[in-house]
Amino acid sequence: MAKIWRFGNDVDTDQIVPGRYAPYMRPNEDVGNAAFIEARPDLNQQLLPGDILVADDNFGCGSSREYAVEALKRRQVGAIIANSFARIFYRNAINLGIPLYVAPEIVSRLQEGDTVQFDADAQTMQIGDETLALPELPDFVRQVTQAGGMIDYIKAHGHFPGETA
Repeated sequence: MAKIWRFGNDVDTDQIVPGRYAPYMRPNEDVGNAAFIEARPDLNQQLLPGDILVADDNFGCGSSREYAVEALKRRQVGAIIANSFARIFYRNAINLGIPLYVAPEIVSRLQEGDTVQFDADAQTMQIGDETLALPELPDFVRQVTQAGGMIDYIKAHGHFPGETA
C-alpha cells in the first residue's frame, strides 16, 4: 500500500530541495534526506518507498534543479500525479525513472493520507473498492521508467528508446 501526500499549486524545486542542500553544497550528504526538509518536514520524516505525490498545477516549477528529482528518486517515490508539471521537471523525472501522470480527475479524487494500491504496469490505482485508470504513458516513457531511468535503459539496451541498435 502507498500513502498519498497531497500538494497544492506551484510546488517549486526549492521546496522540493532547498538550494543549500544541493549535492555540490553538501557532497557528503544524501540529497534524498533533504526532500521537502523545510516545506514539508512531516513528509521528509515519513515518506516511504512507493508513496505517491499528488499535486494541483505546475508541480516542479522554478529552476531546473535535477537534484530535486534525484532526491525524490532516492526516496523511491512511486509516482507523481498532478494537474500539470513544469516542463523541465517533467523531463528530468522521466530521465530519472519516476512515472508522472497528468490526471486532473484523479487529483481531485485523492486526499492527503489516502492509502492506495498503485500498479505501474497496469497503470491503475486502487483506492478502497474503486479502481482508477491512470492516463496511459507513451511507450518510450514506460520503457524508460520501467528500466529505472534513461541511463539504466541505455545500459540495458545500448540505445535510446525508439532507436535501433
